[in-house]
Amino acid sequence: MNVSAGGRPARASRRRVRTATLLCAVAALTAAVLPASAASSAQTGGAASSARTPDPQDPVVIVDCFSKAQMRPAEYILACGDGNNRLVGLRWDSWGPGSATATGTDMVNDCRPYCAAGRFRAYPVTVTLSHPQTWPEHPDLRRFTTIRLLYTDTAPDPVPKDVTYKLVY
Repeated sequence: MNVSAGGRPARASRRRVRTATLLCAVAALTAAVLPASAASSAQTGGAASSARTPDPQDPVVIVDCFSKAQMRPAEYILACGDGNNRLVGLRWDSWGPGSATATGTDMVNDCRPYCAAGRFRAYPVTVTLSHPQTWPEHPDLRRFTTIRLLYTDTAPDPVPKDVTYKLVY
């Protein structure tokens, strides 16, 4: 058995380093791609603004994995822990005070034979955001708390063609 200096099998150690490096790269690329102007303009009207009760007509945001407010994002990570599921190419048909609708592609890692060696597969999808609530971390903003994915062709196995998730960020 090939053993590293720390007494662990070298192959497992290299695999962990590769996985950690890949996850860091995904996080860095995602942070670089996210539109900072949308987050900052959605969060405050100025540095001196105080918390207030959000008006139902105020813009509603979606909160990403990094706790940043987004409006009409082109991409959105669904699997924050590992990045193995993300929405890309989002084209927003509507963005209102009660819901938002877009079309795009759900890129899902098939994790075969395991996630680090898996392939990302594309699934056309219609996305609907709904159920806006006050964002506890920013009480002057409302955020969508539900996302519905309607796969317009096939859905990733074993996901149903119409699935709704609670947004926890």
